[in-house]
Formats: sequence, C-alpha cells, structure tokens
Amino acid sequence: MERSSGMGPLALGLGLLLGVLGGAASGLHSLRYFYVAVSEPSPGVPQFVIVGYVDGIPIVRYDSETGRMEPRADWMAANLDPQYWDRNTQIAKSHQQVDRVNLDTAQRRYNQSGRGQTEQWMYGCDLLEDGSTRGFHQGAYDGRDFIALDMDTMTFTAADAAAQITKRKWEQDGTVAEGWKHYLENTCIEWLRRYVSYGQAVLQRKEPPTVRVSGKEAGGILTLYCRAYGFYPRPITLSWLKAGEVRDQETERGSVAPNSDGTYYAWASIEARPEEKDKYRCRVEHASLPEPGLFAWEPESNLFTIVVAVAVAVLAVSAVVVGFAFWKYKRGKEKKGYGMASSTDGGSGSSSTGITA
Repeated sequence: MERSSGMGPLALGLGLLLGVLGGAASGLHSLRYFYVAVSEPSPGVPQFVIVGYVDGIPIVRYDSETGRMEPRADWMAANLDPQYWDRNTQIAKSHQQVDRVNLDTAQRRYNQSGRGQTEQWMYGCDLLEDGSTRGFHQGAYDGRDFIALDMDTMTFTAADAAAQITKRKWEQDGTVAEGWKHYLENTCIEWLRRYVSYGQAVLQRKEPPTVRVSGKEAGGILTLYCRAYGFYPRPITLSWLKAGEVRDQETERGSVAPNSDGTYYAWASIEARPEEKDKYRCRVEHASLPEPGLFAWEPESNLFTIVVAVAVAVLAVSAVVVGFAFWKYKRGKEKKGYGMASSTDGGSGSSSTGITA
C-alpha cells in the first residue's frame, strides 16, 4: 500500500464502495486503500485489516491474524521484492497498534462500553482521462462518517462533535492536511502508475458484456430488465429506448457491481405496457464494443434468459453483500488515531490518521 491523505465529501456508503472499487467512470485508473479496526474480533473478522485495490482489483492485504502484508494479484508478487513486503508489513503493524488506541479514544468520546465498535478509513487517488489527478482521505466510526479532508480548502470536515476535536487538533497542527495533499498528489499517483505498469495485461484488457433482456408482467404492467455481465473495464451505460427515444427518467438502474472473477455486472429496468413491448430496446455502450448494441426482449427464449439472469444476480448480490460488510468493517483507512498521515515509499499505506485525544 502506501501513505495516505486527501478526500472530498463525506459520502461513505455502499454506493461509494462500489464506485471506489471500480474507479470513477471518468477515471482512467484508481488506487484505493481500506483500513478497518474492530474492538471485538470474531471468527472471520480479524481485529485489524488493510486491503488495497487498483482499478477495483485487490492487490494487497494485511490482517492481524496473518500478521503479514501479502500480494493479492500475481503481477504484484512477481514485480515487488521481499523488502517491499517486509517494509509494508511493519507499516501495517504500526497502524494496527495505533488504531487500537484510536478505538479506545473514540469509545471514550462517544461514551461507549467497547463492544463491537469499528474504526474505518479509506484513501486513494485517481488518474483521469485528461491526465489530471484527484485524491481523497476520509474516515468513519461505527459505519458513520467521522472526518474527511477537503483538498481544495486544506481543511477537514467533521461529522459531529466528537470529530470536531480531531478537526481542531489537525488544523491547529498545520501539517496534517499538507502531508495528505502531498501524498495524494505525488506518492500515491507515482505508485498507481507503477502498479498499473505491473498489471498492464490485466488492467488494460477489454472484455465485452454478455447482455440478457427479460420481462415480467404483473397487474397489467410489463417490467423489462436489461442485464449486462462479465464486462471489463467497469464504466458502462445501459439505456432503455422506446421507439428509438432514450427514456432515462423512466429507467431504474442498479449500481455496477463487481464479480468474483474481476469483471462487472449491471442492470437497468423499465415499466411498459405489454402491448408496446416491441417498441423497447436496451442500448449498451462499453469500451469493448465497436458501437452501441441494441437488445430486445424475446419472450420465446425467456426461460433461458431468466435462468442465466438469476444466476448472475445471485453472484452480484453476493459481491454486494461482501462489499457492504467490507465497507462497514473495512471502510477504514489510515491510522494514527485520527491523527495524521506519515508517508512511505512502499506500496503499503504508510500514513496515519486517528482519533487521538
């Protein structure tokens, strides 16, 4: 991983997780780190976890049970020497110790007994299509927003009175925001470019979506579903057209969800009159397609469509559930108890943040 710094809005949720893992639609490449500390570990939920992603693909992981920073992509293991992993293991262990203190501090601030609380951090940077960059750093406590860096004003946004204590401390220090900004605009981007070069064959591939259109009639209303799955990269546009006219206001869309194989899944639905079903087409736009594809509902093959769609939906829902648990448990980020960020040259987060009193 690496260091940490920077962010923007206090919008940490499931939608953000999915967007974060996949990279913003306007982004060329993204690097994300999630930290989470829990006051009471349980089977399958270590006391402390760090996971890093490039373009939504896991690249590194550390947890308090293994006590090692380990690669999660073959191209990371092949291109980084043992010193890299040793160095980042030590960084992760120091963050683990600091976050233990941070949790204690937060529990005192919120007058809690210490059962089942979580501290979460997320930070990262994006390399955009036009060559510009952006970064963010934000923290949460018990799944709720706590504090975030505003890189435009070089100040911190506090979500409540407890976070105000951290905000005042960081802003009085005067170096916390500067440290994060430098990390996000420089170190983070440098490592992102390096990681992308390592995983170029995987990260720059293009896999076209498999598209299925199905329909379900109830109460005199026909609901048409357009599902695209197995595509990469993440950005995709699904639109419903009626007689050739885009009907965005009538279209319901789900978030683009990651599949376990590194590809993505998306869907869009629209309600129609059964007698007008032949007027509707689903238009799919994706980087892997030479031109947008148009897909119509074919009732005669609907049984096969439904079977495939349900199987895909189950996989997507599983990914979302895991993602949500990971976000709430792992939306974490840096450590140092809402304290600050320190930097490192390695690929493992080397900054800190915390709720230091």
